[in-house]
Amino acid sequence: MSSPWLTYGTVALHTLIIYLYLIVLVRIFSRRQLGQLTVIDLIVVILLGSAVETAMINGNTAIRAGLISAATLMLANFALSQVFLRIKRFRHLVGSGPVLIVHNGHYVDENLKRIGLTHDDVLEALRSRECAELADVRFAVMEVDGTVNVILSGK
Repeated sequence: MSSPWLTYGTVALHTLIIYLYLIVLVRIFSRRQLGQLTVIDLIVVILLGSAVETAMINGNTAIRAGLISAATLMLANFALSQVFLRIKRFRHLVGSGPVLIVHNGHYVDENLKRIGLTHDDVLEALRSRECAELADVRFAVMEVDGTVNVILSGK
């Protein structure tokens, strides 16, 4: 019968190994900043957590399985991102591009409805860009990463 401290030490060691391993994998396969994560990147992060959880708290074979699982997920994500770069049609099936939300001082309600934004959401985004009046906006575009870029009409 092993001591609880030995078990806790093993968990701590496995967690540290996986932590360092994931840092290396993320540095190799991902150059995006956190604010630039796509939906697919978020899914990979969630799956990575699930994939390595067992390896952090279970026995000796679980750490190998966790490392292999994490590497497989990162490699698959890298491959998918390469496909997105090369095949525009596939990129639009899985992810969307920028969306016009204001045009010449008027909401583009069809696009707002499609992406789930309200007029209040748009006004908040405009205020964060130091734009007080909707009428002053030539274009407002929601980018793929969720940021809103505003081009003023220049009156």
